[in-house]
Amino acid sequence: MARKKYIEEPDNHERWLVSYADFMTLLFAFFVVMYAISSLNVGKYKVLSNSLTGAFGTSMTTLGVIPDPKLNQTSVLEPIPSIRPKPPEPLKKEREKMTGVARDILGVLEPLVREGKVKVTQTSRGVAIEINASLLFGQGEAKLNVESIQALKAIAEVLKSDNHAIQVEGFTDNLPIKNSVFPSNWELSAVRASTVARLFMESGVDEARITAVGQGPKTPVAANDTAEGRARNRRVTITILSLLPDTPIEVPVPGANR
Repeated sequence: MARKKYIEEPDNHERWLVSYADFMTLLFAFFVVMYAISSLNVGKYKVLSNSLTGAFGTSMTTLGVIPDPKLNQTSVLEPIPSIRPKPPEPLKKEREKMTGVARDILGVLEPLVREGKVKVTQTSRGVAIEINASLLFGQGEAKLNVESIQALKAIAEVLKSDNHAIQVEGFTDNLPIKNSVFPSNWELSAVRASTVARLFMESGVDEARITAVGQGPKTPVAANDTAEGRARNRRVTITILSLLPDTPIEVPVPGANR
C-alpha cells in the first residue's frame, strides 16, 4: 500500500493582523474609560456645590478651570475659603465675657501692671491676677498695707457685679518662718489669702463665690536662690474661674459587670 504524501501548509503571513486588531481594540477601550473618568459634568458639580453651600453656609468652589464639552468653553471657579468649625455660642460668649473681665481689671490696675508689681493673664481656667506680696504685706506679716487696700477695692468693684467663682491663693518663698503667730509658711500663706478674701467680702463681693487657699512655698515662679527670685515667689494670686463646661467622665469600677 502506497503512503499518503503529507502536504505542508504554506505559512500565513497575515496572522499578526489578528493580534494587532485585538491590541488596538483594548487600547481604544482604555482611552474611552480614561476620558470618561476625566470628564466632569459641570451641572452636577454646581448641584453639589450648592448643596455644600447650604450645609456649611459658605462658598464651596475650588480653584481651577473646568472644561464644558457642550458649550465648548471653560468655566473658571473661585478658590475655596478655609472652613473652620465655629465654637458653640455659649462657649464663645463665655470667652468674650472673661476677656472683658480681664480688660476691666487691667484698666483699674494699669499703673501697677506697668511697674511690674501686678500681672494679669487669661487661660481656659480663667483670669488670674498675680500681685507681688511686697505690695500687700510687710515682711513675714499678713496685715494689708494701707496703699494696697485701694488697689484691692478697685478689683472688688469689678468683681462684685460679676458671677464667676473667685479663688484667692497665697504663696511664700522657701525660707522657713517660725514665730508665735505663724508656725510655718503654710499658715502665713493661708492667712494672707484669707485677708484678701475678707477685704473682697467687705467690699461687696458675695462670700459664696470666694475660696481662700494657702499654698506655702510650692509652685514657685522663680528660683529661690536669689533675693529677687524669692521676692517674686512671695505673691497672692486671685483667679476668676471660668464657667466653661467640663464634660464629666464616669470612672468604671475595676471588675464590674459590663
